[in-house]
This record gives sequence, structure tokens and C-alpha cells, in this order.
Amino acid sequence: MFSQLTVLVLAGLAGPLLAFTGQGLVPVVIGELAAGVVLGHTGIGAVDPASQPLPAFKAIGFAMLMLTAGTHVDISSPAIRKGFLRGLGALAVVAVTALPAGVLVDRAIGLGHPALLAVLIAGSSAAVAFPIISERGLRGDHVAVLIAWVALADASTVVVMPLTLSASGNVAEALGGDAAIVAAGALVLLLALRTQPTTISHRLRDQSLTKGWAWQLRISLVLLLGLSAMAERTGASTLVAGFLAGMVIVRLHESDRLSMQILGLGNGFFVPLFFVLLGAELDLRALFASPSRIALAFALAAAAVLAHVIAAAVMTRTRRVATGLAASAQLGMPAAAASLGLSTHLLAPADAAALVAAGCLTLIPATAGSLLLARGQ
Repeated sequence: MFSQLTVLVLAGLAGPLLAFTGQGLVPVVIGELAAGVVLGHTGIGAVDPASQPLPAFKAIGFAMLMLTAGTHVDISSPAIRKGFLRGLGALAVVAVTALPAGVLVDRAIGLGHPALLAVLIAGSSAAVAFPIISERGLRGDHVAVLIAWVALADASTVVVMPLTLSASGNVAEALGGDAAIVAAGALVLLLALRTQPTTISHRLRDQSLTKGWAWQLRISLVLLLGLSAMAERTGASTLVAGFLAGMVIVRLHESDRLSMQILGLGNGFFVPLFFVLLGAELDLRALFASPSRIALAFALAAAAVLAHVIAAAVMTRTRRVATGLAASAQLGMPAAAASLGLSTHLLAPADAAALVAAGCLTLIPATAGSLLLARGQ
């Protein structure tokens, strides 16, 4: 087991190294996926993602990925509140555009999942967009709209996307599970807000800080694993559980120390492991052997970019094209769809590879959009 994990962690280093040599223009996950592709089914076959205990590590990595994505969505943030109405309007325009686009692409390619394609076209990635906004110091009314838009899109697609990969008879069960998870998360948040100011809570935090107990990290992991266990039992998705756990944690406005601990545990081990294993699971040979699936990747990426640019043109007053391009970034959701589709056997290997490829392609115009926004500051 440890030899396998050593290889996978070493492979995960390809992400930061590629991002470093690319001067920040290449997202870390691209290198991690590429390393997995080389080690897995497409490449030399050194890693079998189905061999135990790797599926368990991948499942935890998926939950941690959604947790870190959720921590980027603070619904009480002034930036989100400032651009909420226009961001909501932009999301509505994207949704209206994405529905016919998803149906059109599905009919042209023959995937058989028009609802899934529509959701992916409408999606955005807070985990990709927000760090770019922060690193480049972007500001202005159009950026406030962008932040609210991406946050709302991320939260919405997290709930809807798993339903598109549920059998028709399981949709009601999945919706019930999602409702139970949201109710549990709301209850935890309410209890946490009530106990935060207490003397015992302050003493626990102080002693944890001085004695290295990592108390808040442990509680955060209990929340993540507990909600994920609920998802497992109720037929809901770990995607919703992880994202909601992240939203609860960020809403509590805990210390930067906790954020660094979560990032260290997630981005230092479990999340890279997930992307390397996902890359190992993808079959790019099947993708390259299927012209229709190559066309799917390009059509899906182009539809997503076009839908977001149209929405930005309607709902923003300035920097319309650049804002739309920046909002079109998405990789976590296509990766999640590919992982769910492969695990449930609802997507063929070439289909899953096409979805991930489409997500990677959207990063090119999104990076260009962020550069245009930064240039206009």
C-alpha cells in the first residue's frame, strides 16, 4: 500500500511543478491529471485505480475537493451580497442558454445525457475563479457580479449535477437525501453559532492552539465525514455533502490557521490523490479513437464559453467579454461528473475523458479573461 501511495504522491508533485514552470497560467490539477494519465490505463499501467485501498482514498479525496470548493463560497461575504442580484440574473441567462445548447450538443454527438451537458455548460468553478481574482487583485462592480455569479453557479450545479446521473427512479431518493444533508448542515451551523461565544469553546480553542490538538480541524473532519455518511445512506451525493461542509466552515469565520490546516490536508494529500487516480482511470486512447467524443469535448467547452459571454453581455455594464470568459472556468464539476459516471457505469470511458477534456479547455479562455480584467485595472 505504501509503495502505491508513494508513487501517487510523487505523481501529484507534477501539478505544482507544471504550474510553477507555466508562471501560474497552468492550473495545478492539469499536471496531476496528466501524471495520472501516464501512470494509468492510457499510459504505462503502473497504477490500477480499482485496487484496494485506492478507491477509499479517492472517495475521501473527492469529498475533500468539494469541501475546499465550498470554503470559497461565503454567502455572508460583502462581495457576494453586492453583486447578488446581477449574479443571479447572469446565472438565469446562462441556464436559459445552456438548456437548448445541452440538448443540441447531445443530439449532435449522441451522448444520451442532455441534462448533464446543460448543467456542465451552465457551471462555473469558484475553486478556479476565486484564487485568480485574489491573486490578480481584481476589483470593481463587474468583479462583484463575477464573484456572486460564480458562487451561485457553483452551489447550484453541485446539487443538480448528481441528479442528472441518477436513474429516473432514484431522483426522488437523491433529492430527499440532499434535503436531509442541507437540513443537517443548517442544524450544525446553528448549533456552532450558538456555542462559538461560550467560555468552554474559547478555552478549548486556546488550549488546542498552544498544545497542538488541531481541535477545529478534527471537528471539521467530523462534519465532512458525517455529512458524507448521510449521503452514502440516503442515496445522495458526496459532492453535495462536501460542498455544504465547506460552506458551513467558512460561514463560521474560523481562524486562518484552520483554513491552512484544511488546505494542507486536502491540497497536500487527498485532493491531488483524487486527480491522479482520476487521470489513471481515464482512457484517453478511447477518446482519441472516437472523433465524436473529441467533438464533444470541443463543443461542450465552446458552448460553456459562449453561454457565459452572452450572460455577461446581458448582466454586466463593463468588461463584458472578459467577465464572461473568466466565469466560464470549470474543471471540478466535469471531473466530478466523470468520476460519478464511471463509478455508476452511466458513462463510457471515452465519455468521461471527453468531459474532463472539455473542462480543461475552458481554462484557456478563462485565463485569458482574467488577464484582460487585470490589464484594465
